[in-house]
Amino acid sequence: MHTPKTSPHRGLPLLGLACAALLAACGPSATPPAGPPGGGMPPAQVGVVTVNPGDWGLSTELPGRLEASRVAQVRARVAGIVQRQLFNEGSFVQAGQPLFEIDASTYKASVDGALANLAKAEANALQANALADRYKPLVEAKAVSQQEWVAAQAAQKQAQADIGIATAALQSARINLNYASVTAPIAGSVGRALVTVGALVGQGEATPLALIQQTNPMFINFTQSAGEVMKLRKALESGQLKRAAGAQAASVRLVLEDGTEYAMPGRLLFSDLTVDAGTGQITLRAEIPNPSGALLPGLYVRVRLEQAVASNSIALPQQAVTRSPQGDTVIVVDAQGKVAPRPVKIGGQRGNQWIVTSGLQPGEQVMVDGFQKLRGDAPVKAVPWVPPGSAAPAPAASGASGVPAPAASAASR
Repeated sequence: MHTPKTSPHRGLPLLGLACAALLAACGPSATPPAGPPGGGMPPAQVGVVTVNPGDWGLSTELPGRLEASRVAQVRARVAGIVQRQLFNEGSFVQAGQPLFEIDASTYKASVDGALANLAKAEANALQANALADRYKPLVEAKAVSQQEWVAAQAAQKQAQADIGIATAALQSARINLNYASVTAPIAGSVGRALVTVGALVGQGEATPLALIQQTNPMFINFTQSAGEVMKLRKALESGQLKRAAGAQAASVRLVLEDGTEYAMPGRLLFSDLTVDAGTGQITLRAEIPNPSGALLPGLYVRVRLEQAVASNSIALPQQAVTRSPQGDTVIVVDAQGKVAPRPVKIGGQRGNQWIVTSGLQPGEQVMVDGFQKLRGDAPVKAVPWVPPGSAAPAPAASGASGVPAPAASAASR
């Protein structure tokens, strides 16, 4: 049997078909997407704020303690047994409202005795006056001696003095009788009763019965370093800062223990003129309204005191500023996305912001967020910084640094 010879070019058509199928599979739809120009990573996105100078109040945050504006200790001013308690502990009482009743029987008796003594003195005065009136024409007629006339006049004056003594004794007895009913000296919140019904009070000393505190308004006592006060005064005198509105301070704000700010502002009452030799602090006192009773005496708080205004200055979030012994710096992002550190001068604080008095120009962009994304001198994409908890701004066609926003992908289209 004869076997035909196979041509070496017989398998070429099959190889051509395989290559054609492979090329068809690698059509335009399978082309990988192009990367960024130059084949590098896209620029990191960082949050920035634009410098906008203005006038900002400088506030100092100081520790303080709340104190009732008026405190009255209710005491027993006469001795006796407590018969009744006429208030509810922890309630609000008005000035003059009865609080306790002390046994008043002995004081009523004293009033009755004083009334009798006054009546006796008045009767003696009536007799002395009548005798003096009878002797007056007789002494002119030489019918009575001069000595008898002088004695009659002396008896008349003595009787008038006895009336005065009896009247004063009656007034004192009535005062003691009124003291048997213990009343509130001021309006405010009364605490717990310090005695019970049946207790003997006022025997030898004025026994404390209760404590009343007026908590609207409240006082805030706090201290400030004498060095800070002197520094502030020098800045005001040199014109670097100007005094806040008002005689002492523009406003006093209260920061509670949980970090929230009290809704109502207060006002500074006074600043002490002497420095504490032991601590180097100056004592200050402010007054703040407390109509709802939310503030309690003795509570530790922080006071934000506005004492001056920095003109043509910039307010930056605290996280945008790096503070060190060598100075304060920020990161500035230019129009090409280049970042560079910039030394600045901090003039004070306003809430959670630092007030920058020099080192920045209007319109510059200061980096607030995204520091961990920086890679050497690599450019970044600047976008407006959004404070935590606030709504995000609407997306823009281009970033704040002028770098175009990435186009939508084919999948999104």
